[in-house]
Amino acid sequence: MAAVHVLQGSLACIALFVAIVVCADGYIVEPGPVVKATKGEVWPKPRNQTTSQHFSVIKADSFRFQATNYTCDILTKALDRYQKIVLSTGNASSRRVAKSRGFSSPVTNVIRGGHRTWRADNNFVVSVAENDYLEDVSVDLKAPCEALPYLGMDEEYSVTINDYSATISAFSVWGILRGLETFSQLVVLSDDGSTLRVNSTTIYDGPRFSHRGLLVDTSRHFVDTRTLVKILDGMAYNKLNVFHWHIVDDHSFPYESRVFPELSAKGAFHPSMVYTQADIAMIIEQATLRGIRVMPEFDTPGHTRSWGVSHPELLTACQDQYQGKLGPMDPTRESTYTFLATLFGEVIDVFPDRYVHLGGDEVGFECWASNANILEYMKQNRLYSFEMLEETFIQRIVDQIDVLNRSSLVWQEVYVNGVRLPNGTVVHVWTGNRQDLLSKVSVSSSASSRGRV
Repeated sequence: MAAVHVLQGSLACIALFVAIVVCADGYIVEPGPVVKATKGEVWPKPRNQTTSQHFSVIKADSFRFQATNYTCDILTKALDRYQKIVLSTGNASSRRVAKSRGFSSPVTNVIRGGHRTWRADNNFVVSVAENDYLEDVSVDLKAPCEALPYLGMDEEYSVTINDYSATISAFSVWGILRGLETFSQLVVLSDDGSTLRVNSTTIYDGPRFSHRGLLVDTSRHFVDTRTLVKILDGMAYNKLNVFHWHIVDDHSFPYESRVFPELSAKGAFHPSMVYTQADIAMIIEQATLRGIRVMPEFDTPGHTRSWGVSHPELLTACQDQYQGKLGPMDPTRESTYTFLATLFGEVIDVFPDRYVHLGGDEVGFECWASNANILEYMKQNRLYSFEMLEETFIQRIVDQIDVLNRSSLVWQEVYVNGVRLPNGTVVHVWTGNRQDLLSKVSVSSSASSRGRV
């Protein structure tokens, strides 16, 4: 059967049962993209923005960002990076635009009829001092730089562009980085492809969420370091601030450990598909320069099959119908915790962020249930469910991280399974009825101070 619906604008469409929608005039369209791209808009949308139609023109050969107060290596490199970004605006398209409109080349300040084309625009700001260009952007960092980004860092900033003056101001270098990104988004190519322009604008902005992360899984699909830096660039363009590095998993172990080099030597996809200590230091440095935290995830006790290639003793030997397979980490062996304490001691030395993600998701209990030693351990220690066994493991690992003066994150399955979480543990919600689960975690956190989001 077919159903008839009346949509907004009195457009009648017939929805067939095979999910094909045929609309009156549905195939009569105008040329151009379906979604119109914005031009000179800021992403994400700022808290407060006032924009005028008046604009200034940027002179490419003299444009620069100028630090007027505190400065540091992070700021210096950011100014250089964003100067290149601003001056590259429209480079690829300007040749096409200029050529389509009769210009022989996309040189700055193309002359048409003896006049620069943008001068004829009534919104062009005429300078009393007869200086036609915006040449300097003052970057006012009001406090000394911090060395590393962190959860809850100050990322507020202001951008003021008025006539031929422009200022980016913030109390932290992280706020300055966000302000530089905003300024670069405000700069657009003129319609004739001849020059860069920016509207008079005032912005006061800061993030709604202190953790704005992107997870990258380099175990299932190895990602080379050059591509990782491009991902960091993309994060900076979107003002994301946490690179959640899911660096190892069942499929491969590309992290090259100093204390256990055999983990990657045997567990990586290929000897070339590893991250050396120098690679990781470089990624952390590049992330820091963009105001991005690097939060590593070493998933436990599940998602650890690649660990077992070099250290099968860490994992549970399955029995019965699963004979010959290896399951989650064996939580009954003291040697498991000794190994993890050593590895995590190295991890917190390599990754400076406050938080270490311990995983805890999708722990299958089949292998534990098949292993006679596991069952006997549970009986001797009065553990009446595999959730209680998982709790024993998680608490030991979280305590190890706490001793190392760091904080832990775990996936929501740990909480859903009823594991009592040590104080300060962060629950990472990712699937299902997320809003409902967030509410439950928050309530239990307030009531018991055992876990938080």
